[in-house]
Formats: sequence, C-alpha cells, structure tokens
Amino acid sequence: MLREESNETVAAQCCGLALGTEHLQILICGGTGCKASDSHIIAERLQQALERNNIADKVDIITTGCFGFCEKGPIVKIIPDNTFYTQVVPDDADEIVREHIIGGRKIERLLYIDPKTEKTVSDSKHMDFYRKQMRIALRNCGFIDPENIEEYIALDGYMALADSLLHKKPEEVIDVIKRSGLRGRGGGGFPTGLKWEFANKQKADMKYVVCNADEGDPGAFMDRSIMEGDPHSIVEAMAVCGYSIGSPKGLVYIRAEYPLAIQRLKIAIAQAREYGLLGKNIFGTDFSFDIEIRYGREHSYAVRKLRLSTLWKESAVNLP
Repeated sequence: MLREESNETVAAQCCGLALGTEHLQILICGGTGCKASDSHIIAERLQQALERNNIADKVDIITTGCFGFCEKGPIVKIIPDNTFYTQVVPDDADEIVREHIIGGRKIERLLYIDPKTEKTVSDSKHMDFYRKQMRIALRNCGFIDPENIEEYIALDGYMALADSLLHKKPEEVIDVIKRSGLRGRGGGGFPTGLKWEFANKQKADMKYVVCNADEGDPGAFMDRSIMEGDPHSIVEAMAVCGYSIGSPKGLVYIRAEYPLAIQRLKIAIAQAREYGLLGKNIFGTDFSFDIEIRYGREHSYAVRKLRLSTLWKESAVNLP
C-alpha cells in the first residue's frame, strides 16, 4: 500500500516515532482554501523543525490536495497513526514535532471536537463528516501528492489507459463506459458512453477531446478540486476518451483565476509525457495523444467591482 495505517488500539496509546515506526509521513492540505491560510508556511516550518531535531530522514512532509473539510483547515494528518489535526497555524509546527513526532503525545487542542459529544476525535474515520462519505471522483484528494506521478501510479493510476490500449478496441471501451452508467455532472446528466459513441461514429479529419474546467456554478469548485488534488486522473481520462473516439488531441479550457490548478495540471502533463503516457505511440501502440491547456480571460476583483459599480449607476439613472 502507498500509505499504511497503524493499529488503532496501539495508536490510541502512543504516536509518532515513539510508536516504534521507523518512518512517518506528515500530510498537509495543499488545496486553495488551506494555502490561503498559510498551509505552505506550515510545511516549511515543519521541515525546519525536523532538521533542527535531526530527524528529517525519518519523516516525509507531503503536500496533498483538499481533504474536503475546509471549515477546519489548514489540516495536518500524520501517518501511520492517522492523527488528524485541524485549524493548524504555522506557530504550531514546533509543538507538533516536539510533542507528537518525538514525544509520542497527541496535541489535544488541535484535535477535532465532535459537536454532539463534545469529545475530541483524533482519526478522521470516526468523524461523522467523513463516515457518511464514499469518495469516488475525489478518492485520491488529500491522500496523494498531486505533483508526484509515481504516487498516482501506485494506486493503479494509468492502468485503465494501459488496459484500454493493450486489451480493448475503442468500441469495447465505450461499452464499458455505457454499462458503468457514468453521466455528465451538469443538469442534463447526459450518458457519457452515448456521447463517446456518437463521437466515435462521427467521421472527421480531426477530433478533439475538450475538458471544460470552467465552473459556471458559483462556489461549486468540483473541477478545481480534482485538478488541484488529482490532476493525473484528468490526463488519463482524456487519453482514454481520445482512444475511444479516435482523437489525437486534448484541450483543457480553464479559467486563469485558478493558478494552483493550472500549475498542477501543467506538472501532470509534463510528467505523463516524460513517462511516455502522453505523446507518440503510447504503451508501444499506434495510438498517439497529447494535451494542451487553453486559458479563459482573467477578471480581477477590481475589474468586477468596477463593472458592478457601472451597472448600478446605470440602473439608478433609469429609476423613476
């Protein structure tokens, strides 16, 4: 397994290096929400504290995508004892290393407090917020390093692409998608398999796979969360679609106001090319596919404010 979890009974008594674990991992939320609250500074401070205590070789600090519990961010999770710290600030870094990593003592004030029982919960598996969830599209967010292709591969990443290219015809891949019941996430919920089938049968000199990563629903952030936390899943899915419909080219349309999503998607595309998962003759087949990013216009807060002000003045003039 990519990340193993410890025995809960043992972890309840002790934690950190005192648990007897030879190597620890500290997962830090690197989604937009937590970054806005200085999670990147927390990561820097933790690394500095590890180096001061000469244990940097025993602990890895890994920036992940969004954990989903943005209300309680920034979130820091320690593996393998699964301790889930909430609303962490940079000044907490030294105490986490001193008390938890070295001393084996959980920091009670940073643990989540159940609003019903008013008791602390140290493991996210026992929080109502997570217990009722079954993550599918976001299954890797908050668990893997989105900027490391090997972590995605370790969780069977790009296996679907390999299976499609090496063992299935395009029509067979489409049949799998149709039988899965996968639908678009818009209001129409159009069956994805049918869409791919129509595109496959369409005769054209050139076909494109277009990923519309512009979110029209205010505050939705579905696409952004995936791009920030699991960008290789988008790269792989677009390549599978390209094979299914006979397209050698993918385009991702994304708004320029999503710099973190753009950065991680760029890294994922570059890594996929380096590993031969994008480009010419993927997996030694005659299928070639590559992806480009296209940007929407960036509208700053000042521009939007000016436009709203202008509209307000115009409407006020027309009032009786």
